[in-house]
Amino acid sequence: MLTVSDGVVAGTRRDESGPALRARLEQAGFRVVSEEVCADGIEPVAEALRRLAAGYAGLLVTTGGTGLSPRDLTPEATARVIERAVPGFAEVIRRTDSRAPLSRGVAGCVGACLIINLPGSTTGAVESLESVLDLVPHALALLDGERPH
Repeated sequence: MLTVSDGVVAGTRRDESGPALRARLEQAGFRVVSEEVCADGIEPVAEALRRLAAGYAGLLVTTGGTGLSPRDLTPEATARVIERAVPGFAEVIRRTDSRAPLSRGVAGCVGACLIINLPGSTTGAVESLESVLDLVPHALALLDGERPH
């Protein structure tokens, strides 16, 4: 899991969406193996994603940097890292509530790692995750080489 926030990195803001996502993922039976924070911007996010996805088979969620602010560049960074886009996840997420269309998050894969961008607000992040959570195990199985029935 990667929290993208200049404020959290600077220590002027507390990360609330990261812990909320961790709790929701664990409640759903996922094991969170890494939690990191990085600054906004294309290069810091792309570098963190490359490092976290290298050789990793599983789900990698980001929280933050998906909005319209000038420093919200998580989707652009993710696009530089993924090998294949999985636009259906982002499409479902953008239907979660009336503000969700403002999220520019993307989803895609690098090898057997599925990356999903989630909003930075705690409520938005958790609701967005919940909207696609039932699809994740099947997507990960497909990335791992399993064939559908």
